[in-house]
Parts: sequence; structure tokens; C-alpha cells
Amino acid sequence: MNEYMLDIEPAYFTPAEYDRLLVTLHNQKASDITIQSGENAIADIQGLLYRVTVRKFTQQEVSDFINHIYGPNATAQVQSGTDLDTSYQLTVGGEIFRYRVNITACQFQNYNGLQVTLRTITADPPMLKEMGLTNILNESLKVPQGIAVISGATGSGKSTLLASLVANFLEQPESHLKVLTYESPIEYIYDNIIKPSSIVSQSEIPKHLPSFAAGVRNALRRKPGLILVGEARDKPTLEAVIEAALTGHPVYTTVHSNGVIDTFRRMVNLFTAEERQARLYDLIETVRVIIWQALVISKNGNRIPIREYLVITDEVKDRLYKASTDNMTVVLKEILANLGRPLINDIKEKLSLGIINEPSVRKYLFN
Repeated sequence: MNEYMLDIEPAYFTPAEYDRLLVTLHNQKASDITIQSGENAIADIQGLLYRVTVRKFTQQEVSDFINHIYGPNATAQVQSGTDLDTSYQLTVGGEIFRYRVNITACQFQNYNGLQVTLRTITADPPMLKEMGLTNILNESLKVPQGIAVISGATGSGKSTLLASLVANFLEQPESHLKVLTYESPIEYIYDNIIKPSSIVSQSEIPKHLPSFAAGVRNALRRKPGLILVGEARDKPTLEAVIEAALTGHPVYTTVHSNGVIDTFRRMVNLFTAEERQARLYDLIETVRVIIWQALVISKNGNRIPIREYLVITDEVKDRLYKASTDNMTVVLKEILANLGRPLINDIKEKLSLGIINEPSVRKYLFN
């Protein structure tokens, strides 16, 4: 038996017993927890996986947990071939515990089993000053209208940076903003943020609305002051984001990508070949800043961001307008090198300051 196993294990895991398990593992600093039909509970603690229950879960136990988290039809949805992304929150002794949740069907004894993956997240967003933004980025992210794009791979801190931005806007007495967010799932909440002049409404996709594109259309009917779209992942969403920006709204969104250049290319390539040149011009007109980031281990053992970015100034626009979809990548490389901040510059600065070691960023040095 390992040190992380429960002291007392119930004969059947009810939702209340699952909550007790989650709190226990939170206190043991588990970052990810897996609950699966026919398996022990698995916890990721400091990067290592541990079995934390003696008994393996039955299909019914996992089904009860899923329906408790998502609603009475969750199991049926998952077993029909739809994975679910959501969040889960519980309060114990006045302390809030929040999790990002994925629910997926899997093979189990010749029929559809279930797997629940829970990632620990902080309920309250971090302060913007903790994000390590340069002065240029701080200013460029105050978008009165247009699109601000935060990009990176899964787990690169995109949602955390967006949440800290939203919290910062809400805290300002002079903001006077109606903030509408559309997220999948809702990770951070703003209940504890003092909002002198602003209000925030968070909707989860697909629980509250069917898609991000539907979310943006919904926002335009609600007189928003700021729109946050969790991910511009498809053509309808990006079309809606562009429309919102062209009609004078600030829109903050994320894109999964491998750099600033790849971010722009991916957005353009969401459209058909016939549409791309026109949509390239729309993006040049509406995008205000693109930030790409990754998280690496610093010398003191904490995860910190490394970033590259491009602020779309008038000079950048002029150069981009001369590009076509065929030579866009070449033009963007030149622009990023001369008018933006390539990733290698940020890495070299952090290495010279002794914040990071070369092994932690080696894979980015050869991209």
C-alpha cells in the first residue's frame, strides 16, 4: 500500500464519497485524478501516477459520478460517442475545490466503460501582475475593439492568462464593462473579484449554449463590453469572432498552435481556398495582438511562461496587406523577427538572467 491511499475506503462510492476522495487527494497535491470503470482511482502526484484506492470502481459507481457532475443524461451522451468537457466544484468547510473534467467512453469487459479525468484548477484567477507580461504586452492587451489571441498547446496557461486579464478589467473602477464569457469548460470564476463598475456572465459550452459560434451570436444580442471566446477552433466560431470585432467589440480568444506564425496561418486555413484572401484581410484588420506561450520549469522548480508575440501596429498591417495567402508565412517570419518578439529572444533573456536552465527549453531552441 502506498502513502497516498485512502485510510478508510467505502463499500460503494457515492457522490459524497467521491468528494471526500477529491479533497483528500487535493491535500496530497494531486494535479490530475482518473476515475475509470474496472480500475482503481489513479492520481498524478508530483508527476508520478499512484493507485489510491484498493478496490476497482464498478461501472455503476462511475456512471453515478458522471451523472452527478454533468446531469442525469451524461452517461447516455458519453456512451453514444460524445465526450464531455465540463468543470466541477465542491465546497468543504468554506474552501472551494474546482476541477476541469473530461468524460470519455472506453472499452470495458466487451462493452462501453467510462473514464473521468479531473484536473485541479484554482477557483480564483491569479492577479495579472503575476503573469510576467512585458509593458508592451500589458498595453497591447487593453483592446478597445478587435481581437486579442492567446495561443499555445494544451496546458500552456492560455486560460489562466485570459482569466487574469478578465479579472483585472473587472477590478478597475473605470472599466464599466459587461463581460460575457463562453468557455468549455468554465475553469475560473469571478465571484470573489470586487467589481466596482462591471458585471460578468459566464456560459459553458455545450451545457448552456451549443457552440462557441452560437455564444458569439448570443453575445451580440446582449450589448457586451467584452467578449471572451474559449477557443476559436472552427470556421463558424472564427467567422463570428471576426464579425463581432468588425462591429466594434473587443474579443479575446485562444488558438491551439505552435507559434505566432502558425496561429495566424491556422486561422486563415480554417476558411476555404476561395475565401482565404478576403478573410486574410479581415484578420489583418481585426487582430490586435497574438501571443504564443509555453510553460517551462524554472530553476526554483516553478512553471513559468516563455512567450513570443506580435502586436499588429499600422506598420505591421501595411506589410501584411502586401502579403498573399501563398507567401504569408515568409512575410510573417520577417515581420516577427523585425517588429515582434520571437520566442528565442525571450528564452535567451531568461537564460541570461538565470531564471531557467537550458535543458528546460532545449526542445524550443531547435524549432
